[in-house]
Amino acid sequence: MTTTPTTPSGPADPPTGTVRVETPRDGVRVVTLDRSERLNTLDVTLVQRLHRTLDEIAADPTCRVVVLTGAGRAFSAGLDLGGYGDPERDERLGRTLATLERQREIAALTERLHSLPQPVIAAVNGPAAGGGLALVCASDVRIAAEGAVFAVSFIRAGFSACDIGVSWLLPRIVGAGAAHELMLTGRRFDAVEAHRIGLVVEVVAPEALLDVALAKAEEIMLNGPIQVELTKEGMWLALEVPSLRTMIELENRQQVITALTKDSVEARRAFLEKRPPSFRGR
Repeated sequence: MTTTPTTPSGPADPPTGTVRVETPRDGVRVVTLDRSERLNTLDVTLVQRLHRTLDEIAADPTCRVVVLTGAGRAFSAGLDLGGYGDPERDERLGRTLATLERQREIAALTERLHSLPQPVIAAVNGPAAGGGLALVCASDVRIAAEGAVFAVSFIRAGFSACDIGVSWLLPRIVGAGAAHELMLTGRRFDAVEAHRIGLVVEVVAPEALLDVALAKAEEIMLNGPIQVELTKEGMWLALEVPSLRTMIELENRQQVITALTKDSVEARRAFLEKRPPSFRGR
């Protein structure tokens, strides 16, 4: 497994070590939130570095799939309630505008995960609460270890439960009824319940979590890069468009684009010849 160095984002370079990027196999990047001593809670350093990491991955044509996970015993316990770590922002902007800027900075991670051309597999190794749950929901495929627990939790910390995209994402993943109960109570729920309501697609032994996520990445990479990218874009847009007709028109355009690629020809040849495809991203 090789490690790819990451470059931070934001006005100043935050210290290294809050996000690790590894390449366990060709085409796959494992992005690990790495503040294990703080349960991978979100502070200014981790958030800005994760933004920069995702920007770099988006621009990397050799990356086909991203696996997002946490170091230690947690995925992410959400916002670091001990402090975001940027008091100079209050001095520069005042408390109200500084708080708004921080909120936008954190919430933009949800949109960044959605706009990545590569699909994101959340490998939930432990607690995913608040902002951690938002990152899970913003991923495209979600797999949990047996000991993982989840909570909206914003409401129990004195905030609205509608935060970082959760009020949009969670009802679309698990249904409005289940999502509304989880948001209004803020209660913890385990991996078994997460699987039952459809938040995660599989629950596995902790020691098998990364292998299962990597196997899922390999399955995705059996399909052409542009085919996967447009499918990711289309499947999320389908949750937003106002009508069936609108979505079918979008699908029609996606089908024409993908059908005329060389990778489309290769996919059919590989299927008929019963061999793995060799895609060129063309």
